[in-house]
Amino acid sequence: MQNRILTHQEIQHKVKRIAYQIYEANVDESEIIIAGIDGGGLNFAKKIEKVLKEITQAKITICKVSMDKTNPLLTGVKTSIPEDEYANKSVVLVDDVLNSGTTLIYGVHHFLRVPLKQLKTAVLVNRNHKKYPVKADYKGISLSTSLQEQVKVEFKTNNDTVYLS
Repeated sequence: MQNRILTHQEIQHKVKRIAYQIYEANVDESEIIIAGIDGGGLNFAKKIEKVLKEITQAKITICKVSMDKTNPLLTGVKTSIPEDEYANKSVVLVDDVLNSGTTLIYGVHHFLRVPLKQLKTAVLVNRNHKKYPVKADYKGISLSTSLQEQVKVEFKTNNDTVYLS
């Protein structure tokens, strides 16, 4: 059985709020790198990018972050833009769900190989079952769930939804 946690409208409000929080933290920046973890994270990052482009004159650059989510050490972390394009800039690493923290911590580790102005994290759903000491600076919703429960995020045109099953 699936319980809908967030409707499309609620997700849109959370995207807008997170985009404004990112803007406020980067008001003096000329460029902001929005690094979305491939899959739901990249989809969420693109939604944030769209709102940011409406509210700031800063250049918003999307960066796709790819890794094997079950074993990040196997293939390593790859980005769609070279390191010199995000070095000394403000980076926001985005994922849809922060569950154990594995994906986010390996993504953070990758970006820390170069000097940055700042590195922040954003997630739509923050679950409280972390295996690593990583937190979301910007989060849509926090859930206390059992380890057996699954959070599923669906990004569909005009029908984004978050389910708990």
